[in-house]
Amino acid sequence: MKLTLPTAALLTAVALTLTGCAASGSDATAESGADTSLSAVQDAGVLTVGTEGTYRPFSFHEDGSGQLTGYDVEVVTAVADELGVSVAFEETQWDAIFAGLTAGRFDVIANQVSITPERTEAYTFSTPYTYSTGVIVVPTDNTSITSFESLSGKKTAQSLTSNWNTLATESGAIVEGVEGWAQSVALVEQGRVDATINDKLTFLDYKKQGGAAGLKIAAETSDRSESAFAVAKGGTALASAIDTALATLQENGTLATISDKYFGADVSQ
Repeated sequence: MKLTLPTAALLTAVALTLTGCAASGSDATAESGADTSLSAVQDAGVLTVGTEGTYRPFSFHEDGSGQLTGYDVEVVTAVADELGVSVAFEETQWDAIFAGLTAGRFDVIANQVSITPERTEAYTFSTPYTYSTGVIVVPTDNTSITSFESLSGKKTAQSLTSNWNTLATESGAIVEGVEGWAQSVALVEQGRVDATINDKLTFLDYKKQGGAAGLKIAAETSDRSESAFAVAKGGTALASAIDTALATLQENGTLATISDKYFGADVSQ
C-alpha cells in the first residue's frame, strides 16, 4: 500500500500527464477509441509489471541479490497465470514508477499502490488485493491503552513525517520522533515509550519475521487502506481481466495462501 512502510505514498500527490501507452508499445486506447490494453498483453503473451524490488515484504530480492520475490510479486504472477500469459518485471524506483506506466514501460504496477482520489483520476485500478488498518502496538502486559482515545497523555514513538504521527497527536499522545518502524518498535520493547501507531501490515511482517513476541495490537482504525494494481487510464479491459483473475484466486484460496506466507494472516480481504 505503498505508504512509508507504508505511509509515505498515501501522502504523495500524483500529477502526471498520461499518454495511455501499454508496455507492448500499443496505446491502451487506440485512435478509434477501442481499449486495447488487454489485447496488447494477450498478443505479446507477456504481462509486464513495474515494481520496486526493494520493498520488503512486497517486492524484494532475497539476501539483497537473490531472485525477485514478495507478496505483490507472487500475487501478480498468479494473476498472469490466470490470464494465460507469462510475467516480466521491470524494476524501478518508487518516484519513477508512475512515469514508467505512463511511458508504456510496463502494463501494470504491482507495488502496494494505495487507491486515493488523486490516483483514481489519473489511473485505472483493479479491485484491491490488500487491505490494512492503522494499529496501536503496545507491550502484551499493557492494559491502560485500549483505544485511540486512551493514548491521551501517553508516550508514542512516531516518524514525524507520517500520517501516523498526525493520528497520535490528534489522539493527545506525547510523541517522540523517530526515523521509522525499527526505531519506534524498539522503544516500545525497551519500555521507553508506551506505544507506537503504524500500519497493521508492518506489525504482521515484523511478527512473521520472529519479532513481536512481547507485543500486541491494542486497537485499530475503523478505516481500511486498499491497495490494487494500477494500469494506464482507460485500460478497463485489462483491469477487468485482472479483477476476474483476482476473484478466482480469492475463491480457490491462492490469495489467502500467499498472504499467510508473508503475514501469517489473510490480508487480501
